[in-house]
Amino acid sequence: MSSISTFFGLNIALKGLQAQQAALDTTAHNVANQNTAGYTRQETSLVASRGMQIGAGALANGAGAVLGSGVDVQSYVRARDAFTDLQWRVQSTAASYSDTAEETLSSAQVTLQEPGDNGIASQLGNFWNAWHALANSPESTSSARNSLVITAQALVDSVKALDTNVKAVQDNAAAEYASLTGANGDVQTLATQIAKLNAQISRETIAGRQPNDLLDARDKAVDGLSALGQVSTTPLPNGAIQVGFGGVGTPLLVDDATTDFTGLPSMTAPGGKLGALKELASTTGALAGYRTQLNGFVSSLVGTVNTAYSGTFFTASGTTAQTFAVDPAIVANPTTVTANSSGTQGGNNLATAVAALRSGVADKLYSNTVLAIGADVRQATRTNAAAQAVLTTLSDKRDSVSGVSLDEEVTNMLRFQRGYQASARVMSTLDSMLDTLINSTGRVGL
Repeated sequence: MSSISTFFGLNIALKGLQAQQAALDTTAHNVANQNTAGYTRQETSLVASRGMQIGAGALANGAGAVLGSGVDVQSYVRARDAFTDLQWRVQSTAASYSDTAEETLSSAQVTLQEPGDNGIASQLGNFWNAWHALANSPESTSSARNSLVITAQALVDSVKALDTNVKAVQDNAAAEYASLTGANGDVQTLATQIAKLNAQISRETIAGRQPNDLLDARDKAVDGLSALGQVSTTPLPNGAIQVGFGGVGTPLLVDDATTDFTGLPSMTAPGGKLGALKELASTTGALAGYRTQLNGFVSSLVGTVNTAYSGTFFTASGTTAQTFAVDPAIVANPTTVTANSSGTQGGNNLATAVAALRSGVADKLYSNTVLAIGADVRQATRTNAAAQAVLTTLSDKRDSVSGVSLDEEVTNMLRFQRGYQASARVMSTLDSMLDTLINSTGRVGL
């Protein structure tokens, strides 16, 4: 029979101790990082060691055999599901788009101040009331006319303020887009971070090591990019990844090549936060549309009032929100406002004609603008709620695979502890046997 080393069993027990210790260390690493953002639960993959070949005569029938030699650590595995990651990032892009759209449109809606005393609807009502008051007191030389000019000027100021505020929201969207995509913006920062991690991961991979924590850091950076715009990743042979961004053909980075980053190529529909900002800041976006509608309201108001007045009450050329103005001559001398066209005392045909414009085309145009903004905000809110709900579901799904469960880790800890104790008991038993063999063999009376 082929001989086997007396210490062979001790080596098996030692490998068992080392393997269970490695599994316990991995469990401890998981528990320590249970609240670390972006951390992926790790597992110690154990495999049976390569058996020892025993020559002919090992068995009773004279044949050879392969004797088991214990356990080895095959790898330290990250618990990741690539398909779930892909789903999560796609939904992160959609959720970030809808969240940014809702937030920006809501900011525009707040500037309306509707319903409220400071809103244009209230100012417009006061304006028509002032004309009605003048029609009731056409012989008044100052009070009714002064009140009319004051309310008209308040209406003009409110319209200009609304247009200015909506434009500010639009400009802020454009500025934020430029900041995110420009030099030293979030896109470049994340791309540079991924490039550095690519270089580190590549070195570790080529050396035959598993850089799990570096992979977690890179995945976290890619997740951050997915909130800004569409992201695609392509694995490279050296462990690095190629990253596509914003739906453009040119990759954002290949391996660690981002040293010449000066900005992004033109992105027509990047998706994510950038997509929402780009669309809202454009001349064809919703915010630009609100301003166009407001200009239409002003043009209608100026035209209908001046026509009914048979003169120039509002500056004829002021047909946009920013050029909207009461005729300077009337502002300088409100008593020049004419209540009638015949010149007879007590006549009020002009004031009556203007007052009759209440609830007319101009009012409806402004009402339509308010309704359009409200409808867009409600739709954005519904879309965002749905997108966030799906993202939450996918986050839970991803956490169920990659997240750390303390209950599960405690169970593993006890399991590996028992395995370690059993291996130690085997080693202790073998040690006792060897002690008997070495120290007691040959003694009389044994």
